[in-house]
Amino acid sequence: MRHDRTSSSTNKWMPIAKEYDPLKAGSIDGTDEEPHDRAVWRAMLARYVPNKGVTGDPLLTLFVARLNLQTKEEKLKEVFSRYGDIRRLRLVRDLVTGFSKGYAFIEYKDERSLLNAYRDADGLIIDQNEIFVDYELERTLKGWIPRRLGGGLGGKKESGQLRFGGRDRPFRKPINLPAVKNDLHREGKRERRERSQSRERHWDPRPRDRDHDRGREKRWQERESSRAWPENDWERDRERDSRDDRMRGREKRDRNKWRLSSKAEDEDRA
Repeated sequence: MRHDRTSSSTNKWMPIAKEYDPLKAGSIDGTDEEPHDRAVWRAMLARYVPNKGVTGDPLLTLFVARLNLQTKEEKLKEVFSRYGDIRRLRLVRDLVTGFSKGYAFIEYKDERSLLNAYRDADGLIIDQNEIFVDYELERTLKGWIPRRLGGGLGGKKESGQLRFGGRDRPFRKPINLPAVKNDLHREGKRERRERSQSRERHWDPRPRDRDHDRGREKRWQERESSRAWPENDWERDRERDSRDDRMRGREKRDRNKWRLSSKAEDEDRA
């Protein structure tokens, strides 16, 4: 299994990328031929070298993300030690402030513990946060480009920079390919949730279309009726505007008379 994660990509379509390609990662089915955002361009031009200062066995290390910023090392050790003996745990912190960045790396002593945590810990709730668990990719996935350089995997829809081919957002099957059954790399939880919500919204399109047409017809009638201007209303409004103009003119004349009389009184006093 570890060999599969690091082997080179083949022509056969797979939901999980075997080699990191920024252009493919930016495509929902891995078939894009042109980058669709600037971040993909940056990732394609990046020359990233994994941090040589990182120690430990990359094939026994898990990446844990979406942590509550208040979660401490002790809490992570308590949760992940259920799956096996931990050799090393590193919660990534800001070098200046010392605050957690919301992700960590956990190295196990044996592969069975690693696989147990990979299978069962993904989606756990820790300190009110649903965490995400995957293998470390920086040193195991050929061609890896981190998120800060426009690469990475997963992401949120709000960011507009989704990356596919990982556990969170696997590649979807291209339309011209037959269905591929792969129990190990099932569709990601977020993908299933979004697709389920989409089906719930559109489970019966015909009544929705009829309601939509009726609503559109009603809005059109209201719009047309608002455009029509009855003659009685027109005459009434014109008469009201004329009356308002006369009143404003009378008030203006009264103010001018008052100014002239005041000025005359001031001159007489002088």
